[in-house]
Amino acid sequence: MNSFDQRLQQAIRNVPDFPKPGIQFKDITPLFLDAQLCDEIAEQIISSFLHQHGKIDAVCAIESRGFFIGILIANKLRIPLFPVRKAGKLPAQTKSYTYNLEYGTATLEIHTDVVKPNWNVMIHDDLLATGGTAVAAAELVKAEGGSVAGFSFIAELDFLKGREKILPYTDKIVSLVRY
Repeated sequence: MNSFDQRLQQAIRNVPDFPKPGIQFKDITPLFLDAQLCDEIAEQIISSFLHQHGKIDAVCAIESRGFFIGILIANKLRIPLFPVRKAGKLPAQTKSYTYNLEYGTATLEIHTDVVKPNWNVMIHDDLLATGGTAVAAAELVKAEGGSVAGFSFIAELDFLKGREKILPYTDKIVSLVRY
């Protein structure tokens, strides 16, 4: 394991029994205390993604922790970033996508004027768990005329099989650390 991988794994905090008993929550917020590590995370995602997957036209960052590294990626590539947010958080005209959770449903929204036709869009979030949020973002990008260039995540929880849910969109998936 190289120095970057060690620093990344050490910075991700395990929080037992959050948000409910039995859950081992992977908290990425300590990463943001280390500006150099954040920069390296963005560089590593860019390097891995572009090496494997080629050109992207925009980054779609998923609320809310996807925003932090997503904007770094977009700025480094000098391409646009647009957010996908929970219902009711975006002020202009939106399109929504509702998906199932373990106990209920959730809805994500995208502004209807942000995706240009045929854009190759990287969808970025902090963590891939069950894949529902990533699928919702992919559906919104497609509904607005873009294509899913791939997905990027800081961390992935393999045991929840989210990768299986997003593979129908693309096999272009970058996860820096997998549990």
